Amino acid sequence: MGFTLGLTGSIATGKSTVSKMLVSAGIAVIDADIVARKVVEKGTVGLKKIVSCFGTDVLLDGELNRAKLGEIIFHDEAKREQLNEIVHPLVHEEMLSERDRLFRAGESIVVLDIPLLYESQLTDLVDRVLVVATTEEIELSRLMARNELSKEEALARIRAQMSINNKVKLADFVVDNNGTKQETEKQVNEFLHELKRHGIIERNDGSE
Repeated sequence: MGFTLGLTGSIATGKSTVSKMLVSAGIAVIDADIVARKVVEKGTVGLKKIVSCFGTDVLLDGELNRAKLGEIIFHDEAKREQLNEIVHPLVHEEMLSERDRLFRAGESIVVLDIPLLYESQLTDLVDRVLVVATTEEIELSRLMARNELSKEEALARIRAQMSINNKVKLADFVVDNNGTKQETEKQVNEFLHELKRHGIIERNDGSE
């Protein structure tokens, strides 16, 4: 079995940016958000369970209306937990199946990109965790700008997750994404070099 790295952060801290950098470096990444969409597509068991729990108001033309569902869960912790209980087991099963397929195909490292890795207590699925972090102030300003949200709306989404400061304390590795994209990429490259140095990623360039 290969090495499984958990990649996480908090909303708008730049986890997706780091994920793309890892993919560009040739690392296999399984994105929980993509898998989560797959397991609730039209006609799936996952979507049927969501409709049974939340009603047909969360449907639009037979598909999941994510905006409507988001309005419900971001302001109601109990509803959010209900959704997690439906979706998370389906996502975990699909991600682990894909991870094992990649290992069988010869990958030495697979990244599980999971936004709610800590909140969902999924650290037992990975060997180590990399957290992408910013200050809480930058997180708030980026989220407001990116999603065109008011401060109150953005804070509601941020507070629906564990604070980024607490995630940093739990992390095995941290990428500081407060600066430029180039500065973040430099940290990612240094991190990958360390993995190669420790034999987690196979070298293919003859470097020491």
